[in-house]
Amino acid sequence: MPPTLILVRHAQALHNVDRDYSIHDPSLSELGQTQCCSLRKHFFQTEVPDKYQISLIVVSPMRRTIQTALRSFGNYAKENNIPIVAHAGWQENSDKPCDTGSSIEELSKEFPEVDFSRIDQVWPNKSRDSEKAKKYWYTKESIMQRGEDVLKDIEAKVWPEMEDGKAVIAVSHSGFLRSGVTGWWFNNGDYRIFEFEEREVKEGRPTLKQITGAKGGMGESFETPAGLGGDLPEAAVGGLSVGLP
Repeated sequence: MPPTLILVRHAQALHNVDRDYSIHDPSLSELGQTQCCSLRKHFFQTEVPDKYQISLIVVSPMRRTIQTALRSFGNYAKENNIPIVAHAGWQENSDKPCDTGSSIEELSKEFPEVDFSRIDQVWPNKSRDSEKAKKYWYTKESIMQRGEDVLKDIEAKVWPEMEDGKAVIAVSHSGFLRSGVTGWWFNNGDYRIFEFEEREVKEGRPTLKQITGAKGGMGESFETPAGLGGDLPEAAVGGLSVGLP
């Protein structure tokens, strides 16, 4: 039985404030830090430990997602020996500066609590001139495949921390979670909980069944489904992953 999957969008970051997408790998804003406090309080009052036991926290290797994970779940992870692991597959869609990461050398010094040892060596390259970076291109094909890949990893429990009967938290981004993974909207600092539909043949994209309400765990996200892949470009062209500010 695959783990329960708890998907979290990062709290508000500096590029969300005035939609300034030229900021490279932005940190959380003041409001974003407050949103982490609200998320932490709500999550541990309603979801953990009564409903779910967390065995692993996966984060996109961007500052805003790492900061959200640490501020929201860091103390719990430390107290319960839960690893926080960076995974390039959960990064955001576009190749704009705000969605392009920093070097692992830099991030590992800034966030020693996070395990960066499993990062794809291509990181942070998203260049459309590099075939090695194709899985991270801003195209429908690449993003849909990346979404399928990260779901299959959890469904198949490819890491020892992905245990039966427990839950995995993945802290990621609005565009990728919506267009590449679930087809649902995520507001800053909101989350949605999913179970994997059982299947005998593990081929194609896994199917997720949402546990939370249509507005998300915090009740702050759009309740109308967005659909998978609908706003993604067919070809590798410059563009933004449209989301909530």
